[in-house]
Amino acid sequence: MAKTFDQTDPSGLASHKSDQQNGKTDLSRFNISWYNPGPRWKIILWFITNSVFINTYLPLPISLKLAILRLFGAKIGNKVVVKPGVNIKYPWLLHVGNEVWIGEQVWIDNLSEVHIGDNVCLSQGAMLLTGNHDYSRSTFDLTTRPITLADGVWIGAKSVVCAGVRCESHAVLAVNSVATRSLEAYGIYQGNPAVWVRQRNIKA
Repeated sequence: MAKTFDQTDPSGLASHKSDQQNGKTDLSRFNISWYNPGPRWKIILWFITNSVFINTYLPLPISLKLAILRLFGAKIGNKVVVKPGVNIKYPWLLHVGNEVWIGEQVWIDNLSEVHIGDNVCLSQGAMLLTGNHDYSRSTFDLTTRPITLADGVWIGAKSVVCAGVRCESHAVLAVNSVATRSLEAYGIYQGNPAVWVRQRNIKA
């Protein structure tokens, strides 16, 4: 593919000066030696177990899935539903309340702790992402922050909750939306980034 140049600066000097002024990312210096989510054997064993029993479409009983998650350190309440194709990074960093629905292809990428309250619904393909990168540093450092979903929260299908976000009681994140900031109680949020659109009113 032919190179293109800025016609106002055919020499490319302006671009070079911009690189010098703003800096560059150097992924060769990326270092996560400080990050230790658990012993290596446990992580490897979980990745194998996860692919066989949790992140699968085999018709396995939910009770077996919950037993395995608890065996690996997940704190899980009563009557939790885990649908097929769910992916959980580290179950020992997962806290789930009672009567929680975890839908098909939900991805809980919990590099940090994820706390899910009672009566929470994670719809199909929802993503909880506790990790990020510091793009202001040339080393592109990994950053992790916990996510909290309070009681009654609904995360819509294909929606994303970003690191450090807290969704307060009965907040709703609409389909295909991205929560980059915390959501207020009983607020319905939509868009990318998600913004408040209306109040959630629940009838008896």
